[in-house]
Amino acid sequence: MFSAANVFMLCFLGPIIMLKEVTLVHAIVRSYKFELVNSLHTKLCSSKTMLTINGQSPGPTIYARRGDLVVVDIVNRADQNITIHWHGVKMPRYPWSDGTNYVTQCPIQPGKRFRQRMILSDEEGTLWWHAHSDWSRNSVYGAIVILPPKRESYPFPKPHAHVPILIGEWWKGDVQKMMKDFLSGGGNPLVYDAFLINGQPGDLYPCSTQDTYKLSVEFGKTYLLRLINAVMDYIMFFKITNHSFIVVGTDGAYTKPLRTDYVAISPGQTIDLLLEANQPPGHYYMAAQIYLTTPTMDGGRYVSTPTTGIIQYVGNYTLSPPLLPSFPEYNDTAASFHFTNMLRSSTVATSVPDRVEKRLFFTLSINLSPCTKRSCVGTTRLMSSMNNITTLLPMDMNVLEAYYRGIPGVYETGFPEYPARAFNYTEVSVPKNESASELGRAVIVVEYGTAVEVVFQATNLAQSVDHPMHLHGYSFYVVGSGLGDFDPIKDPPKYNLVDPPLMQNIAVPRSGWTAIRFKANNPGVWFMHCHFELHLSWGMKVVFIVKDGERADEKMLPPPPDMPSCGGQVSSPTPLVFGAILGKKRDEVE
Repeated sequence: MFSAANVFMLCFLGPIIMLKEVTLVHAIVRSYKFELVNSLHTKLCSSKTMLTINGQSPGPTIYARRGDLVVVDIVNRADQNITIHWHGVKMPRYPWSDGTNYVTQCPIQPGKRFRQRMILSDEEGTLWWHAHSDWSRNSVYGAIVILPPKRESYPFPKPHAHVPILIGEWWKGDVQKMMKDFLSGGGNPLVYDAFLINGQPGDLYPCSTQDTYKLSVEFGKTYLLRLINAVMDYIMFFKITNHSFIVVGTDGAYTKPLRTDYVAISPGQTIDLLLEANQPPGHYYMAAQIYLTTPTMDGGRYVSTPTTGIIQYVGNYTLSPPLLPSFPEYNDTAASFHFTNMLRSSTVATSVPDRVEKRLFFTLSINLSPCTKRSCVGTTRLMSSMNNITTLLPMDMNVLEAYYRGIPGVYETGFPEYPARAFNYTEVSVPKNESASELGRAVIVVEYGTAVEVVFQATNLAQSVDHPMHLHGYSFYVVGSGLGDFDPIKDPPKYNLVDPPLMQNIAVPRSGWTAIRFKANNPGVWFMHCHFELHLSWGMKVVFIVKDGERADEKMLPPPPDMPSCGGQVSSPTPLVFGAILGKKRDEVE
């Protein structure tokens, strides 16, 4: 599927010349074709039609090397709008291909196509791609494997093979209908029916034994597992029976080697693991099990059965049935928090901003608002917010185009940099008058080159849960975290400014906080949001606009000629559910 660097179709030349400033002159161009289709799939003794890329779920793995340009032709042959996001790819100065619904583009409508250019810069390791419209990423997702340049190698002994391991989930019913139903009703979605490893539930689920994913290994060899959590709404524990592994990377950056026998991985996150095949030859389960602090969904029900794959050693031996690994308890916050806190950058992080020029403090909350429509399942509606603002995106325009072309009325500036009111965010019982949020469309505008610190503070409003926060267009250093309320006097002196992990997705612990730092040196429009799809749908999101710098190489590049047009069609569900609220109060919407 790869194409040689110097053999282009004529239609490539314009985009390549335009992007030459931000890519290496001799970078390889790799070409893929993604066709969005409705395809039939069978699991758990039943079949359904769902959205996929090229009929596959997970979809095709994209292979490239650091610094390459990847061109993906996306053709929508299905009956729904779609956008595709290259999760963790910074897209320097080129947000036009970031693939975020109504933030950086209008969706690709049925029968239309869009050529997206994935500009790789310093990313190396494992990233992934997924749909960024409605709940389509439930089945539209796949791995991105970024290898070192040919004349370079890994910062660890070269593994015998590298293997993408994608954790997903399965609903027997129509996911898009389920999404519309729970948003209309104001409550939680239906519980999923199974988790998946590389698209298969594993042999602990009915009608699944014959399709269980199997990985053959040879005794004495080392394998690089490229673990991706594509689950919609849950942090997952991952283990392999009787095996430990060495963490060597996360989110497209290398880490100090960390030996462990389990992993806690949040939705959107990737983790690279070296697996040593050093056990007596046999079959061993690899398994992923839910981490869930508050089982409130659907009356407290959740699926506790882990998804499994099998590590099978090559050779002749007496086969015994594989055994499940022992997991932490499903609600073991300490186990999840401890694993994340153990991650460190592989080298001294010389680019950590030590002098912060812009400090942001974001409370992350689940909120309750009145629900009075006939479709409501109760008297209140679940929503989510940052600094008590539930963000709505445009319905017939995207923020990037409005910013670039100076189109008024699409967004506002002045998103609050601190919550309007300070209170004890993590006390057991938060005052009821703090539980409602305000609806808004404001963005945050940042000057080019600004050193930014963001402190995420989880609150106990309505529900106390973790929040995996993701920032498009950037990697950031995770310089600190803790349980309880952030203390602006006592906590910053404890920051790790020497070797903090470089990440793009960080799980803010329930009833706790996390601090990140980055330099705003990538001009454009970039999305920050919780990667729980549920919280994103409820409004836990904000748009960053990073202004151009003064030099030519500090300015955003122009758009390609084939940007999708909204065409008056709306695919983002949140504005439809919450109503045309701009300029209205919340009670007027209800």
